[in-house]
Amino acid sequence: MYLALLVIFLHCSELYAQERVFTFNMVEIKVQPSVKVKNGAPMSIICHADISKKNDFQLSHNFTIFKDGKLVFMITSDKGEARYGIPVARSSDTGLYECAVEAGGKTKSSKSLHVWVTGLTKPILTAEKKEVLEGEVVKLRCELPEEASPLYFVFRKIKMNSKPNEKHVSESHRNFSTVEFSVEEEDNILHFDCLVRRLVNLELETSEPSNRTLVTVKEPFIKPTLKAKPSSNITEGDRIQLECSTVVARMHDIEIILQKNRTILNSVRDEKLLKYSAVATLEESGEYLCKVEQGRASKTTKLNVVVAELFPKPVLTASAIKLDENKELTLSCSISGFRKANFSILRKNSNGDIWFKNSRNLTMRVHVNDTGSYICKAEVKGIVKESKPVRINVYAPVSKPTLSVVSGLPEVVLGKPLQLICRSVMGTPPITFKFYKGNEIKKTVVNDTYAVFLDENIRRNDKGGYKCDARNDHSSGMKTSNILNITVIVPIRNASLGSNPYGEVEDGSDTAFLCSVKEGSWPIHFKIFKKTDHEVLLFEKSENADRILWRKEAMSRQDTGTYYCIASNRANVDVKSHPITISVVLAAWQKGVIAAFVLIPIAGAIALTLWWFLFKKKTAQRPSMEMSGSALATNLTSEKLTRQNNDGDYYSRSGYIEDGENHMKSTDENKDLEMFKH
Repeated sequence: MYLALLVIFLHCSELYAQERVFTFNMVEIKVQPSVKVKNGAPMSIICHADISKKNDFQLSHNFTIFKDGKLVFMITSDKGEARYGIPVARSSDTGLYECAVEAGGKTKSSKSLHVWVTGLTKPILTAEKKEVLEGEVVKLRCELPEEASPLYFVFRKIKMNSKPNEKHVSESHRNFSTVEFSVEEEDNILHFDCLVRRLVNLELETSEPSNRTLVTVKEPFIKPTLKAKPSSNITEGDRIQLECSTVVARMHDIEIILQKNRTILNSVRDEKLLKYSAVATLEESGEYLCKVEQGRASKTTKLNVVVAELFPKPVLTASAIKLDENKELTLSCSISGFRKANFSILRKNSNGDIWFKNSRNLTMRVHVNDTGSYICKAEVKGIVKESKPVRINVYAPVSKPTLSVVSGLPEVVLGKPLQLICRSVMGTPPITFKFYKGNEIKKTVVNDTYAVFLDENIRRNDKGGYKCDARNDHSSGMKTSNILNITVIVPIRNASLGSNPYGEVEDGSDTAFLCSVKEGSWPIHFKIFKKTDHEVLLFEKSENADRILWRKEAMSRQDTGTYYCIASNRANVDVKSHPITISVVLAAWQKGVIAAFVLIPIAGAIALTLWWFLFKKKTAQRPSMEMSGSALATNLTSEKLTRQNNDGDYYSRSGYIEDGENHMKSTDENKDLEMFKH
């Protein structure tokens, strides 16, 4: 029975499920009255689900509404629509809204909808105090209780007939801000307000100004009074007295300061009166400032004082400002339109002025150490005034200058610059030096005791004519040096090495080496080297010539090798020749000895062989020889004579060739020696 009931229940459930078929067509979100709502007005966010059903049955809906991704409203309803009502919309309600609907295990979301609540509420401003003293601060607080950050606050301090003073504060995490305003001098009645700004959709929204708050300012002391006695118009030499006073509410930490050109002249603390007294001079003219300070409060008063001139500055005159030593100088001090004064004449010095005389006139014979700046001072009624300085220069005559080469020797290498120095031992600077090359002025230099001249255009024919002169402002005039002659050294160019004989040299014979240069100033130092594993110096000598001849006697096989020479002069540049190669070979007599030792044994062997051959032949032919002895004797005699004639021709021919060779060798040597001579 239970099994039958279970089957019936499952069948009914299946039929019921088949009866509850539905689908979401669309879920949408909208706002009333519109997507742009004025701040403070009501608005509603509506979520609507469009669902199709196979049959008419009841369906439960779960509605959720999100703002900027955060859940703000949720409700379950049998209806296909849900409403999220906001009675008073604020700018914080601005954002991106969307909704989602869940029903029967299915969920569908709407598209996003941006809602903009325009405008901001009116901010509220409060002040910590309604009454303050000058120098204190006013603390303000501006807030928007119903708005959310970020917000930008503008505080304003408003004074009558002046532009408001503003302070700006940005708040990222709270809906209020605080500031402080200093209360300054002449701030009597102050008004404060604030306003708030916010950036929405790249547009800046500004609230209306807050309530205006009134703050009353009290003075801790009155503006100071500054007076001059006997008056603000006085004459040099009179005593001037300044008084600065004020009225203060409470005598605590109050200070009075007197200034002129930012320089503090006097000050008092916890007193109502300041006094300052001085003898009036022209420097005392100007604007004086009295300042009273207490805490942050400060008030000032200004007074202009005019001091009339008692007498003008004195004027110092000189009989001459440039003098020769031992000449007479007269200095006179005077005041235009004023004669009754105490005069003194002094010379300026870094360690203190040097006094000469208490008089308006001074006459003295000057020396070089009297050079300097002179002044005169005049005193009337305790007022001392100083004249402008007068520069006096006393000159000693220059001595005859000396001209020399900086490097020492009066010579220069062709192509190198020549540096000359002109020096005058005596004479008061500045001294004017002039350099001459020939009669042409090359350079003018003003210096103390010497001058340097650089001649960079040295030619081969520049041999002398340098001089210099020196002069200063002494009346003796110019002094001229002696003429300086310069030797121009021509550097060595193109060294070469030759030999006679050249190339091959017989063992035991002499060889002449000739080292020469194409050009170069004398004397020239010649060196001849043989190149082996290291350089071997064979010969060196200095000559007033462009060549040198060196004879090497008895050459041997060890002298075979490479030779070169080096030439130098005072230009200090070594010029090396191209190398030559010398080969030492056997002499003619050495060759003859070797030939004799080789040919004599060969000739003996030939003679012995011939003798043996003739002996054998004679033995075999003796019977026939005895029969024809006279004929054989005749033949032998004829053969011997013929052979003697032939041998004589051979030796004569050989002697002619040797003489010819000796004659040719002698001729070549004479040619080489003649070449070296030239």
